[in-house]
Amino acid sequence: MEGLKFLIVFVVLALASSFASASDPSPLQDFCVAIKETDGVFVNGKFCKDPQQVTEKDFFFSGLNVPRDTSSPVGSNVTAVNVAQIPGLNTLGISLARIDFAPYGGLNPPHTHPRATEILVVVEGTLYVGFVTSNLANGDNRLITKVLNPGDAFVFPVGLIHFQLNVGKTNAVALASLSSQNPGVITIANAMFGADPPINPNVLTKAFQVDKKVVDYLQKQFWTDNNN
Repeated sequence: MEGLKFLIVFVVLALASSFASASDPSPLQDFCVAIKETDGVFVNGKFCKDPQQVTEKDFFFSGLNVPRDTSSPVGSNVTAVNVAQIPGLNTLGISLARIDFAPYGGLNPPHTHPRATEILVVVEGTLYVGFVTSNLANGDNRLITKVLNPGDAFVFPVGLIHFQLNVGKTNAVALASLSSQNPGVITIANAMFGADPPINPNVLTKAFQVDKKVVDYLQKQFWTDNNN
């Protein structure tokens, strides 16, 4: 009986370990401050600075209190704070972002983070947020949404398409924490219609079930925006 209990515990821990490894690898030392020098060699993450040369600057970022310009076509501005901005985040499996939204419809358009779950907290304003599930057993995709006010938090599971829309009359600000030092982002419309080189219009015409003129128009608009 004791042997069976041990086996069950061992299996549970093994499963937990496998789930944990689905995110960024755990660090093998206190920190591994990233350096840019690679000598043409690429690794899954960043090379480490000599710990004796590490300073407080490697763990610091300033300016998240500063409002950003939201005059972009979608009316939002994302300030990322990942390993590219804070080298000390290397191997730590976490990053941050500030999102500013213009009044009356500022949008952080549908996108995914292929390597991270996101938890978002509203600091100012009112946001309509949501994500779309992967294909269910019946082939459908469920939309899960919520209107958030200051102090509210919402989770976007890793890899799922999600968005945030300012439904208020004033500027909105949110902070997001992500479970990767480099979560990545794929903005759906930009990826589909602004890819370089462009996706064959016949693919998009059939996938979206629209006239080729619509695809041509969208590719022209997004390709120009993405490649200027």
